[in-house]
Amino acid sequence: MADRRQETLLIDPGGRARIWCKAPGCGRELTDEISRMRGVGPEHDPEPRTGYDRHDVDQDPIPGL
Repeated sequence: MADRRQETLLIDPGGRARIWCKAPGCGRELTDEISRMRGVGPEHDPEPRTGYDRHDVDQDPIPGL
């Protein structure tokens, strides 16, 4: 009778899981960390990636306060 155990899989401990773009019709492998978290590449991402997350606007004080 044949041995029914699965062979041990050798996994590179330094390697990371491969993730592909979820945009319709794309399917490219994602290498950028932000793209990997969001699941889509920068060309399909609805949020702009400017590298500056905060947007402060100078405003006049509210009258009466």
